[in-house]
Amino acid sequence: MTADAPIFELHGLTVRYGTRTALDDVSVAVPGGAIGLLGPNGAGKSTLIKALLGLLPAAAGSGQVLGHPLGGEAPQLRRRVGYMPERDAFFPGLTGFQATWYAGRLCGMPDADARRRAHEVLLFAGLEEARYRDVATYSTGMKQRVKLAQALVHDPDLLFLDEPTNGLDPKGRLEMLDLVRTIAHDKGLHVVLSSHLLRDVEDTCDRVIVVQGGKIVRHEEIKTLAHSHGDAASVRVAGDIEAFRAACAARGLAVLEQKDREMQVKLPGDGETRPLFEAAVAAGVVLRSVRPVRVTLEDALMDVLGRAV
Repeated sequence: MTADAPIFELHGLTVRYGTRTALDDVSVAVPGGAIGLLGPNGAGKSTLIKALLGLLPAAAGSGQVLGHPLGGEAPQLRRRVGYMPERDAFFPGLTGFQATWYAGRLCGMPDADARRRAHEVLLFAGLEEARYRDVATYSTGMKQRVKLAQALVHDPDLLFLDEPTNGLDPKGRLEMLDLVRTIAHDKGLHVVLSSHLLRDVEDTCDRVIVVQGGKIVRHEEIKTLAHSHGDAASVRVAGDIEAFRAACAARGLAVLEQKDREMQVKLPGDGETRPLFEAAVAAGVVLRSVRPVRVTLEDALMDVLGRAV
């Protein structure tokens, strides 16, 4: 696998549960980095992760993860990927250390290496003081952290995180996202983060894959989805708003939309705002605010999913 090769690549991948199609003819090539996996509940996000891990068989199509073909070389692939599932899956009676050590042993690590790494990743996850406590006594946030430690113990190249902030309070959510950012941007691991929380993806990822109805309906960098329009401004007006609209029209400024006293105005090609102020003077109004029109990730996702229905 070369440095610029995709971390995973799919060609017509189809996955079915009985007669129901969960992934439908999915084709995509995904470069490395931090990738957000977005979509409504039931869209196919978790199914996609499980298919990439080789946990679900393909009804049709093919693909590769880190250069390993789907459906083959499973032991070699699992040594190179980490998986933090959405649901808890702990063996009863194990401490945090034992659960993490055992995950390392399952990945084929020698006993001494698994013990050393278990201590390291539990320290990274902030569980060093609780590592010898039974996982059953852990809070929700601590259980999420030990799952993350288990996914990291064998030092993978690629990490799959399925809803890592589920059930966390605001403080715990921020702490988990900080760990994810460190993993992706400081430690250099490839990360695929599945979440229904757009802010989590926007705060941690560089690219986004949008899944709807078992299909990938968008795949691109977040900065191209969530961005500011340099040729449009959001303007809040105090005064005769109809006079301001007329003054804008006289200067070739089109009003794109209006809600109450706030409107979006199309600017000249270079984004010059001076005509806005000239229109305000001519109409005898006051501009309370002038700011770029920003398309948030939520706006872009709602637009994508709306068109995909």
